[in-house]
Amino acid sequence: MERRQTIEVRVGNIGIGGSNPVRVQTMTNTDTNDIEGSVEQIKRCVAAGAEIIRLTTQGEREVNSVAEIKRRLAADGIAVPLVADVHFSSSVALKAACVVDKVRINPGNFIKPIKKDFTTDYTDEEFEQERLVLRERFVEFLDVCKKHRTAVRIGVNHGSLGERMMNRYGDTPMGMAESCLELLRMCRQENFDQIVISLKASNTVLMIEAVKLLVEKMDAEDFHFPLHLGVTEAGCDEDGRIKSAVGIGSLLAVGIGDTIRVSLSEPPEAEIPVAFGILQSTRSRITKTEYISCPSCGRTLFDLQTAVRRVRERTSHLVGLKIAVMGCIVNGPGEMADADYGYVGAGKGKISLYKGKTCVERNIPEDEAVDKLLALIDRYEKHS
Repeated sequence: MERRQTIEVRVGNIGIGGSNPVRVQTMTNTDTNDIEGSVEQIKRCVAAGAEIIRLTTQGEREVNSVAEIKRRLAADGIAVPLVADVHFSSSVALKAACVVDKVRINPGNFIKPIKKDFTTDYTDEEFEQERLVLRERFVEFLDVCKKHRTAVRIGVNHGSLGERMMNRYGDTPMGMAESCLELLRMCRQENFDQIVISLKASNTVLMIEAVKLLVEKMDAEDFHFPLHLGVTEAGCDEDGRIKSAVGIGSLLAVGIGDTIRVSLSEPPEAEIPVAFGILQSTRSRITKTEYISCPSCGRTLFDLQTAVRRVRERTSHLVGLKIAVMGCIVNGPGEMADADYGYVGAGKGKISLYKGKTCVERNIPEDEAVDKLLALIDRYEKHS
């Protein structure tokens, strides 16, 4: 799998797209005007591994609060890029662009529609009239972003498509894609390329379809902007993690995606391990040791769960290695073919060790096996 090639977008001290790793970000759920609470939550998120932090920015007061939050973080030596999340106010977006590293805008509510009746169709003239109003205000925003070297995320949400796009395309992936493309064409006309794009929905199938459609259309128009992936309102606990893994992982697995946010109804720092787990599982970004283990069955003649825990405890510092713990020879060399090293049951209380598909030590007593596995890894990795 090759990752889709994009330009690099600079967000503070972080690069998105280009040759950069897939970035992990989250969003605070504190009141932005609770400066102390927001700073502390951001610190927890950064400690968990977040590389970009977004804050809701409803008005001028929140813009000022984000500026103070940024100042306090810098005073503590934390240079994490901050993103202002702006809805319903282009004037707030202009002010935020002066103080943050990136501004997220929603095309569906960047300006007020010329109509407010969702049952009334736009005429071609009305459609164009609103587009021109949008362009005027959007270009003004881009000029501020150019001056302050502020990146922009064009964030389209399925649940908040603009009335004009809804009337023409319906509540569809096509409507989401066209809402984004309209602004991308304006960016090209204004020679502004520091753009990241997201198309999000709580429906994972629709989200995947919309992003793939947009990528196809961007390729046709020679747009190569980085993509931000996420399933919005994914929920919490198991449901939220599964929906996020399916939606985000399906796109990463085919090379699409440059930054991700897992949206859970939980403290934001809880999103970060899930995000890194998705990246690891899709081989998009390797940040830890990967373990392969079978569920065990009647052929397994040792306590597989205990063995897995022991191996993990002793090898979790070996970032980038894939280690398999398998119950028997049936689920051994074949099923663990992708692993670098294998710990495989060889009979009652006996373990065989593998380097790749090759068995290098047989019938080791179980109480010696983990030590010998570590010695095996040390022997080969020292000279790799």
